[in-house]
Amino acid sequence: MATDKAGNVFAMRLMNDSAWESKSAPEMFENGCEILSKLPPHRNLIHYITHGEWEKTPYLLMEYVEGANLKELMVREDPLLNESISDILVNFAAGLEHLHDHGYMHLDLKPENLILSHGGGLRLCDFDTTYPIPTKPTRLSRRSGTPNYMAPEQMNEDGVDQRADIYAFAVTAYELLTQHKPFRGDTPKQIMESQLDRRYRVTPPRDYNPTIPIALERLLLKCLNYSRAARYPNMTVLARDLHAALGVR
Repeated sequence: MATDKAGNVFAMRLMNDSAWESKSAPEMFENGCEILSKLPPHRNLIHYITHGEWEKTPYLLMEYVEGANLKELMVREDPLLNESISDILVNFAAGLEHLHDHGYMHLDLKPENLILSHGGGLRLCDFDTTYPIPTKPTRLSRRSGTPNYMAPEQMNEDGVDQRADIYAFAVTAYELLTQHKPFRGDTPKQIMESQLDRRYRVTPPRDYNPTIPIALERLLLKCLNYSRAARYPNMTVLARDLHAALGVR
């Protein structure tokens, strides 16, 4: 936390000293700052204030959100998740649609990068791995993302576009709704092997949580298809179907 002379409170993100040992970390930190600075404000994206260096340490100054990330809330089984699940999914989709509409794909969507305020507001954050959306699937210069949330084409270092985010959106939503990951395995390695198995069939989320609407189950399974061509083409179409599945405007 950082406070200015007027008493306003902000969140300051500082690059760790250990990050200098990595060739890519300083570049990625700067990339995240630059992209966030270019994005128009949106209620479901963390609000950018400024970035620069403080005593030779790169920093990013953002709005301070009183709350926790979704991973923390899931671990402690916070009741706020169940109370706000429809709003969380809709706001998650809205923030991601805004990002895509302005030409960028996140490439590291996961519960840790979604902050939920005490009032139920959601913010998408951490844009270090964000890339411009290519006109056709393109192989990235570096492997980005977090295992178990990465689309198969990311793990295979194949051509990537915005549909990798659509896949990660569904992995996160599935986990929020069922308290299970969509791919089975006793270890992260086994889960990754399931993700990379073209023949693997995801357990329908209603098997874990029968209260999930059938239309929402179909939406998630479509997004989790191994083939990116079989997923939703963009977030606008997905958001439309998500609203319909949840019965919200």
